[in-house]
Amino acid sequence: MPLKKPIFRHIQRVVDRMGVEAYVVGGYVRDHYLHRPSSDVDVVVVGSGVAVAEELARELGVKVSIFKTYGTAMLNWHGIEVEFVGARRESYTPESRNPQVEPGTLRDDQLRRDFTINAMAWSLNGETFGELVDPFDGMYDLEDCIIRTPCEPDKTFSDDPLRMMRAVRFASQLGFDIDNETFDGICRQASRIQIIARERIAVELNKIMASPAPSIGLELMHNAGLLKYVLPELERMAGVEQRGKHAHKDNFKHTLKVLDNVAKRSNDLWLRWAALFHDIGKPQTKAYDPRAGWTFHQHEAVGSKMVPQLFRRLKLPMGEPMRFVQKMVFLHMRPIVLSEDAVTDSAVRRLLFEAGDDVESLMTLCEADITSGIDRKVMLFLHNFELVRAKMHDLEERDRVRNFQPPITGDIIMRTYDLPPSSVVGEIKEVIKNAILDGVIPNDYDAAYELMEQEAARRGIKHK
Repeated sequence: MPLKKPIFRHIQRVVDRMGVEAYVVGGYVRDHYLHRPSSDVDVVVVGSGVAVAEELARELGVKVSIFKTYGTAMLNWHGIEVEFVGARRESYTPESRNPQVEPGTLRDDQLRRDFTINAMAWSLNGETFGELVDPFDGMYDLEDCIIRTPCEPDKTFSDDPLRMMRAVRFASQLGFDIDNETFDGICRQASRIQIIARERIAVELNKIMASPAPSIGLELMHNAGLLKYVLPELERMAGVEQRGKHAHKDNFKHTLKVLDNVAKRSNDLWLRWAALFHDIGKPQTKAYDPRAGWTFHQHEAVGSKMVPQLFRRLKLPMGEPMRFVQKMVFLHMRPIVLSEDAVTDSAVRRLLFEAGDDVESLMTLCEADITSGIDRKVMLFLHNFELVRAKMHDLEERDRVRNFQPPITGDIIMRTYDLPPSSVVGEIKEVIKNAILDGVIPNDYDAAYELMEQEAARRGIKHK
């Protein structure tokens, strides 16, 4: 018996007393069979869902929230959130995803659902309590790990194009395959994703990015033709160009490998976004040299400048998450360069200074960025990264460089020499900062003050 929680028996008593049919439908049913935890319950009433919710709230002694515009009501009881809605049928116009709604049967309501695995229902009425109602064989699709629409795919996706993103998201989250006919429908209707609000798309994108292997969803978006409308900058990274003996790697496929590598190491959503965007500047910086082959000089700098506009367009948060991703994109080549060259104290100090508290995230991204098919090359890079990490630890213990601010501030320089705010103040500060990072002087006040005096004297600046 799937309906073991007491809330379901309370609903049964109410709907039987009111003489209406009611069913648990959708994600709660699906997740039960997938053994996934869920505390959000959708109840469809063949009649007024609001009236049932109000009667149940009186019986339980809890508050009910009513959303008249949508004809829904919601209540929370012992941590379980239950939403009630009347069974309905929907029709759409081509220009909008807002449906015209009218009352319908349970089958009408199931038919308007996005996928068969989300159209299964359990009865909440006395004689049939707990019985599965599955007119579109959702259980078979659940067992076969298939995403399929309950009705003709073109109608499903044309009516509500966001369902195309949801198909991709479920495939990515659950590791399911999209049914061939359903996938072909996405390909035919892909351009209609343009009528969906960016905020709604961002919700699905974030769920794809949070899935165990985000590459599944993004590759499906690329293959179905959705990516060129949602993230054309990423789409432009796909493919290989060859001239003579020189060919560069497919930067889109490489990016997906890096993203999955990060996903194996971290649940940090914004580090995953950094992985997705780390090479986003490559199409703009791609150049061909007959002697050296393909180059992408300064792609990290170009990519970091693209991050704010990408976040703004995708309606992702423009505060700290965006700044973190921008920093990761800008710095992602730095540890790789360090691992290729002799690891100097000065270079590691500068990396610690610029990365600050995000240095571990940066190292995770850089290690994930090693995707060579040559095992010996990968092992060499990872070994060198360990040397960089050891040097970081040593210098951090010794020099306290991470997030440091030079001991001599601009205010101290101005007060000491009676100077107004000016470029010379910034120049002296920069000399002190660089001297500390290069290990010329220790990171303490006395050494920094002495260097300030030397720099001021060199410029002919005297005490006030």
